[in-house]
Amino acid sequence: MKVLKFGGSSVGSPEVILAVKKIVEQQEIGTIVVVSAFKGVTDQLIKMANLAKARDKKYSDELVEMRQRHIDTVLKVIDSKINQDRTVARVTEILKELEDVMNGVYFLRDLTDKTMDYILSFGERLSSFVISEVIDNAYLSDARNFIRTDDQFGNAQVDFEVSNKTIQKHFEVRNHYFVVPGFIASNASGDITTLGRGGSDYSAAIIAGAINATVLEIWTDVDGFMTADPRLVSKAYPIDTMTYAEAMELSHFGAKVIYTPTIRPVYLRNIPVLIKNTFNPSAKGTIINRRDAAKKESSQIKGISSIDTISLLSIQGVGLVGAKGSSKRLFSALAKYNVNVILITQASSEFSITFAVTPADAERAVQGINEEFKKEMEQELIRLLVEKDMSIIAIVGEGMKNTPGISSNLFKSLAINGVNVVATAQGSSELNISVVVKKESLKKAMNAIHEGFFLSGFKELNLFMVGRGNVGGSLLGQLKKQNDYLKEKYKLKINLVGITDDQKMLFNQDGLDFLIFEQELDRSSLACNLDEFVKQIAVFNLRNSVFIDCTASAAVAAQYKKVLESYASVVTANKIACSSEYRHYEELIRIARDRGLRFMYETNVGAGLPIIKTIDDLVHSGDKILKIEAVLSGTLNYIFNVIAEDIPMSKAIKMAQEKGYSEPDPRIDLSGTDVVRKILILARQSGYPIEMEQVKVNTFLPAECFAGSIEDFWTNVKKQDAEFEAKRKELAKENKKWRFVASLDNGITSVQLMIIDSSHPAYHLEGSNNIVLITTERYKELPMVIKGYGAGAEVTAAGVFADIMRIANI
Repeated sequence: MKVLKFGGSSVGSPEVILAVKKIVEQQEIGTIVVVSAFKGVTDQLIKMANLAKARDKKYSDELVEMRQRHIDTVLKVIDSKINQDRTVARVTEILKELEDVMNGVYFLRDLTDKTMDYILSFGERLSSFVISEVIDNAYLSDARNFIRTDDQFGNAQVDFEVSNKTIQKHFEVRNHYFVVPGFIASNASGDITTLGRGGSDYSAAIIAGAINATVLEIWTDVDGFMTADPRLVSKAYPIDTMTYAEAMELSHFGAKVIYTPTIRPVYLRNIPVLIKNTFNPSAKGTIINRRDAAKKESSQIKGISSIDTISLLSIQGVGLVGAKGSSKRLFSALAKYNVNVILITQASSEFSITFAVTPADAERAVQGINEEFKKEMEQELIRLLVEKDMSIIAIVGEGMKNTPGISSNLFKSLAINGVNVVATAQGSSELNISVVVKKESLKKAMNAIHEGFFLSGFKELNLFMVGRGNVGGSLLGQLKKQNDYLKEKYKLKINLVGITDDQKMLFNQDGLDFLIFEQELDRSSLACNLDEFVKQIAVFNLRNSVFIDCTASAAVAAQYKKVLESYASVVTANKIACSSEYRHYEELIRIARDRGLRFMYETNVGAGLPIIKTIDDLVHSGDKILKIEAVLSGTLNYIFNVIAEDIPMSKAIKMAQEKGYSEPDPRIDLSGTDVVRKILILARQSGYPIEMEQVKVNTFLPAECFAGSIEDFWTNVKKQDAEFEAKRKELAKENKKWRFVASLDNGITSVQLMIIDSSHPAYHLEGSNNIVLITTERYKELPMVIKGYGAGAEVTAAGVFADIMRIANI
C-alpha cells in the first residue's frame, strides 16, 4: 500500500489539481492521498485570524475571497452540474463554520493557540474534501479520527501507540482511494490540534509508518532534493538517492523539500521516501532510504543547504572560564523563553559560546540571557554580542566520514572568493559541516561551495573588461571564437559580465551575448565611470571574478587595488601599475597573495612571449637572475628593421603606428619610456626592488621631438631623416645594425640604442620581434634565450587570454 502526499503548490490551482487526479488514478486502488491546504490558504487564515483579533473588519474581506477561490476551483475541476452543486454546498457549509469562529474571535478579541489550531484546520479540511470529489472512487478520511496527539496546540506531539492502532483499523478495507487532510489531528478530548508548519509531510509519514507502506511519495514542485537551493545556485541538480540522516540534516538547515520530523516514522519501518515533482511527473526524483553508510559515494558531499536569515549570539568573557554549569544555565534560559537553537559552537578555552537562532527568537534569547546572567554582566565578567543578517550554510553527506580534505575544500572555496566565515560547527558524526556567513555573501558562498564540490570538472569565470581598442577588440574576438571549444573541451564557461570603453559601460550578471554585446554597449544608457564600474564588481559579488585591463590608462591602473580588495583577480596588458612606485607594485602583489587571487601581467613585457612566467619559475626554483639583455620594443625593432633608403625614419615610425605596433602616441616608444617600464618590471620580477628613476635612459632623438603636440612631433622627426639615413648607410657598409637594448646587470638597469654586429643574438631579429637573454647562476655560460613576436594586438590579446586561462587552471 502506497502513501502519496501533495503539498500546497501541488494543489495550488485547478490545472494542477487535475494533474494530481491523473497521478492518483494511475495508482493501485487502496492508495492513501494526503493533501495540504491550497497554496497560500494557511497564510491567509493566519492573516484573517489576526485581523479579527485586532477588531479589523477586513477579516471578512479575506473570508469572501477565500470562499470565492474555493468555489471557482470546484467549478473548474468538477464537470457534473449535480456534483458541482453538492460540492459547493458543502464548501459553503464548512466556510460558514469558519465565519462563525472568526466572528467569535472578532467580538471576544481573543485568539488562543487552541482556537488558532481550529482555524488553521479549515485549509486542509476544504482542500481534502474538494480533491476527494475530484478523484474517481475516492473516499474522504478525516485525520482527526485516527491521528491522536497531546494538548500542545500549535505543534502537537503524536501519541504513536494510540495512533498506530487507530490508523491500522481505519485502513483495513482497501477498495478505494483514501484522501486525507494533512497537518491536522486531535487530542484525547477530540479538540483539533496541528502538527506544525510542514505537518502534512508528517501526517503522511505517520500513516505510512503505521500501515508499513511500501513507499511514501512526497509530491512537490521540484524534481527532488537538489544539490543546493536552485534560487541561489543555478547549476544545482537533483540528487538521485540519499540516506534518512542526510535528508534530516539538509531539511534542518533549510532545504524545504521535506519537513524534518517526517523522517522518523518511515525510518523506524525502513520505508523508502520518494520525492517527486507534480509538474514534471516523468522526472526520476530522489529516493531516501537506509542505505549502507559505508557505501562509497560518487561525491564527497551529498548536498548544500542554507538558512537565509539568522541572528548569531555569543556570550563571552572570563566569567565562563571554569564556571561549571554555564552551558546548562544558558540553554535553560533559552528554553524558558521558548527559543530554538539552530547551531552551536563553543571555544575549547570556555571563553565563549556562540549559537544561531531565527530573527524572531533573537529578542527573546537576549531577554533570557540578560535575566540569567545579570550579575556577571553587571560585573563585566560576561558580555553578549548579537550579529544580525547572517546566514548558515551546511554541507551534508555520509560520504564525508573518514574522508580527508572536506574542510579544506570548503574553506578554500570560500576564501578564494572573499567570503569570510564568522562561525563554524562540525558534529563528531562527520555528517555535516556548518558555517555562518554574512547574508550579503550567501549567494556567492553557495555557488563557490557548489562549484568546489559538485562541479570539479566545470568552472565559470566572470569577466569585467575595460577597453575594446586594438588589444581589447582582438581579445573579444578570441574569446568569442574559443567560447564553445572551452565549454566542450575543458568544461569552462566564460561569462562577460561587464564591459566599458571610454564612452559607455554595460553589465549583465548572467553574461553578455558575445554575438550582440557590441551593439548593446553602443546603445547602453550608462556612461563610462571607472569608479562605478569597479564598484559593480563588489555589488555583483560573483565567484571567480576577473578584471581585465586592455588599455594604457593610468586611471584604469589606479583601480587595481580596489578591484583586488573586491576579491576579483586582475589580468592586465597595461604596464603602468607594475612600473609605478615599488611600494605600490609590492602592495598589489601582497593583496592578491593574501586573498588567494591572481595578479597577472605577462603581456606587460614581450606581448605573448612567456618572459615573466619564465623568470618567475627560475626565481621560485631557487635560481638567481644575474643579467638580462633584451630587445623589448617591438615598435623600435620594427622601425630599425624597415628603415631603408626609400623608408626614412619618419615613415618607418608612421608604418609602425599604422600596423598597431606602437602606442597610440609613438613618442612613448621612441623616448624609451615603454622599454624603461618593461626592464623595470623584469628587474622587479627578478628580485631587484628598483624605481623608475634608477633606470638610465639614453635617447636617440633630440628633445625637441618630444615637446609640443603630436603634430609638432611629426614635423620635428622628419628633420632627423637625413641624419639617420647617413648613419644607416655607414652601418650597412660595416654589416652592423641598430638595436634598442634594455639591460639589467646585477641590479643596474639601462636602456639605449646600440650598434651590434652579426655575432650578437639580436642581429637577425626580424620585424617587431623581441629577444630576451637571461643569465642566471644556472645559466651562466650560455644565457637562456626567449625570442618571438613582441608586439601587435593579436599576440598581446593572446597573451592576455593565456593569463585568463592560467586563472582558470586549464
